[in-house]
Amino acid sequence: MAASALSPDELAAWLRLLETPGLGREAVRRLLAAFGSPQAACAAPPEARRHLLSPQAAQALEQCPPQVPALVERTLTWLRNDARHHVLTLGDPAYPSWLLATADPPVLLYARGDLAWLQAPSLAIVGTRHPSRQGQENARAFASHLSEVGLTIVSGLALGIDAAAHEGGLSGPGRTVAVVGTGLDQVYPRRHHALAERIAAEGLIVSEYPLGTPPLPSNFPQRNRLIAGLSRGTLVVEAAVRSGSLITARLAAEQGREVFAIPGSIHAPQSRGCHALIKQGAKLVESAQDILEELHWADVRLPARAQPAPSDPGESDDPVLDALGHDPASLDVLQARCGWPTDRLSARLLELELEGRVERLPGGLYQRCHRA
Repeated sequence: MAASALSPDELAAWLRLLETPGLGREAVRRLLAAFGSPQAACAAPPEARRHLLSPQAAQALEQCPPQVPALVERTLTWLRNDARHHVLTLGDPAYPSWLLATADPPVLLYARGDLAWLQAPSLAIVGTRHPSRQGQENARAFASHLSEVGLTIVSGLALGIDAAAHEGGLSGPGRTVAVVGTGLDQVYPRRHHALAERIAAEGLIVSEYPLGTPPLPSNFPQRNRLIAGLSRGTLVVEAAVRSGSLITARLAAEQGREVFAIPGSIHAPQSRGCHALIKQGAKLVESAQDILEELHWADVRLPARAQPAPSDPGESDDPVLDALGHDPASLDVLQARCGWPTDRLSARLLELELEGRVERLPGGLYQRCHRA
């Protein structure tokens, strides 16, 4: 579904409303409900708007913000330069219906890529910027499996879990949508430039922020409501108790969407946010199939290769892995369990780490990495 083309005058009116200091999204929606269009809201006499706005906002709206003409020209040039660049308004038929149903949908939504992904069934996958290797593998594997059966993966293009989720989503036909906290003429973090280009080519990148908006810290909690709002549910892979991922999960729950969490070791700080969510009613998941069944995609079955079962202690035929089990353990504990001398045990742990089968954690702990 293509976006409706905006005329320069229409775009100027939308941006005037959004750039007026003190107006805010809620006030803009009140004006649109009262006057029917941004042009009519801007052209209305001041006395007709004052009962809808605070005195300060009503006064500010009487003059066009000085940055608007340049922003209009910049946006029109951006739209003309690429047919895959779009600006969606609340009334646009291409505006995502799941996002429109939330309490605070963006008034304008900028998009780069294929708009069809905004209407696809989707799941958000979020988590810490500092994941364990196992957490990254889980995010990538869950995203890949869900994309393989047609779910679009939504995340925030951040370091860590977000990047792994996007990579997994791109590996299947469901693809991925990135929701960012900057203008779409910028990429943050910069090291994700190649990933962003691939998402724009094969999926979609969206933002509510105008072109030129830098990565301001206050933008990212706001963008989390879009991640939750675009998705049928949110999966938290790894997260601290105080994190943006838990904000996304809370927003998803408030919007009546499903919240899922992957459990982890009771000793791992990255697992505490997930455990807190599970205590609050989030659904504990151990496989992608758990999510599909909860979302009533039970008739869809993952390919046989997509349901790997991690080996249990005793199944690995490696005495060090058997001694390690599935919880982090120190060198001393492992030595007591397997009875190996320190130099031999340290050498084997290094081999397993280089093979990607064991991860070294802070505090001198080691943890098994399950292969997905």
